Amino acid sequence: MASTTFSGPVTSTNGFVGSVTGAVYVADFVKMTAIATSALPTAAAANAGQVRLINDNGAGDDEYCLVISTGSAWVTAVGAALS
Repeated sequence: MASTTFSGPVTSTNGFVGSVTGAVYVADFVKMTAIATSALPTAAAANAGQVRLINDNGAGDDEYCLVISTGSAWVTAVGAALS
């Protein structure tokens, strides 16, 4: 498979494969799609470090919360275990 470097915006209709190496700088807002806690995948080594936005704060309330996979659990952005 070929490897290409781009200097402008890039769109993919079939996703990207591979890891980002080095620092990633976000110069604008990041928009995430919120999901219910029940829609989170099981925390596993393969998704360690992933960040998701949930819309029920783990307790069924209508509140938003960022959660991060440790590889063995989903924790809130402040490090509390997701209930």
